[in-house]
Amino acid sequence: MPELTLQSVMRRLIVASSVLLFAAHAPVKAQDRPTVVAVNYALSYFAERLGGSDIEVVFPVPDGVDPSFWRPGISDISTMQNADLILLNGAGFATWTAKASLPRSRILDTSRGFEDRFITTETVTHSHGEGGEHSHTGTASFTWLDQELAILQAAAIAEALAQRGLAEPATVETRMAALTEDLTALDAAAERLRPLAEGKVLIATHPRYQYLARAYDLDIRSLDWEAGAAPDKDQLADLEALVKDSGALVLLWEAQPTDEARAAIRELGLADVVFPTLANSPASSDYAETLGTALDDLLAALGGLDG
Repeated sequence: MPELTLQSVMRRLIVASSVLLFAAHAPVKAQDRPTVVAVNYALSYFAERLGGSDIEVVFPVPDGVDPSFWRPGISDISTMQNADLILLNGAGFATWTAKASLPRSRILDTSRGFEDRFITTETVTHSHGEGGEHSHTGTASFTWLDQELAILQAAAIAEALAQRGLAEPATVETRMAALTEDLTALDAAAERLRPLAEGKVLIATHPRYQYLARAYDLDIRSLDWEAGAAPDKDQLADLEALVKDSGALVLLWEAQPTDEARAAIRELGLADVVFPTLANSPASSDYAETLGTALDDLLAALGGLDG
């Protein structure tokens, strides 16, 4: 993993801490906690880890709804307009934010510092349930699946919390160090995929793993299946053709499939792994545990191919 710019962020947190000691602001009271709104679960997790009990983190997207294409209602917009900080992912994630009336001074685009590392994608138009027709186009947006980029997004949040006086800077600095340690451990686990995946093709049920693939040298080909829905006969036929064409050995499910769907995949000779993208809240546990489990399962699946 290349050296990060975390040290410079830590220095700025220390400076912010010193400045705030002399700021003419009363200490944040427990009953008046600042509100931070996040457009995806990954960012809300980082904010909770960094702000702790100093802030209230709001992730307004309902369970089971894709945050990429969710549209907020009037009450959701009102919550955001009154928030002290609004965390955007950038990279084209949650396109509704470009049209919503949100206070610019309170918006933080957490990926703005690494726009030169965005991945350009091809245009694919399709529909997701009741969400209507939409396109995957322009830029891959699930940046946090590369743990180096996840650390940079967390660092941007830490800096904003400290500089805006939303949480105690010295405490934020300590929490950022702990979060960085956890994300670095996930990065190290993902790095173990590299030798096992060499020369092997993986198939994902949805085109959302571009940053994971680039960061850890994974050859991932994508389908466009509804998350959690059982594939129909045509989709299975397309998968079978892709397997024959690519020689793929592993399938990544974006969400937990049905037993019937999983059995159909295994009949094609594929090992399969549930690998949540963490745009929405996991069914249980948290970001670090969910991603750690997914990485362990993928390591086991790849390792088993050589057994």
